[in-house]
Amino acid sequence: MNTSRLISRIIPQYPLSLSGVHGPVHWARVWENGQHLASLNGADAEVVALFALFHDCCRTTEDEDYEHGQDAADFAQSLRGAELLINDHSFELLYEACARHTDGETEADITIQTCWDADRLDLGRVGIVPDPSRLCTEAARDADLIAWATQRAQEGFCPAILEEWLAD
Repeated sequence: MNTSRLISRIIPQYPLSLSGVHGPVHWARVWENGQHLASLNGADAEVVALFALFHDCCRTTEDEDYEHGQDAADFAQSLRGAELLINDHSFELLYEACARHTDGETEADITIQTCWDADRLDLGRVGIVPDPSRLCTEAARDADLIAWATQRAQEGFCPAILEEWLAD
């Protein structure tokens, strides 16, 4: 996966402040949350990583924006074959995870569930501690993991992966 090429397409079209609550620092924490969860539950780590990059990249407001998930899925589809080179099955998982990530669902393929949990574990950035009953996977419902992710989100922790993404 060529993340720097994807980021070079995603960042310029992102209409909100890069330092906002749905911007790249959030994406990087979702990436780290997701990679950790995938290592525990066997989810497709590449799809989870791509979800982190795409899921909020088409938001037009920091507030309610009901179409942003579908817009992100469609944007990812527009990059297929160029910057986004993944097989059809993986792309279907990514598309569904992005399109439905704000619907509050908990039932889906383990990779999709991991995407949704990775995002929900970062709710601390807006003052919300994730409710275990709204998380999809057993790994994400772990009290220590919720506390770890919430603290990082509340403190505005910026994962090192963001530097890598923006380096090129």
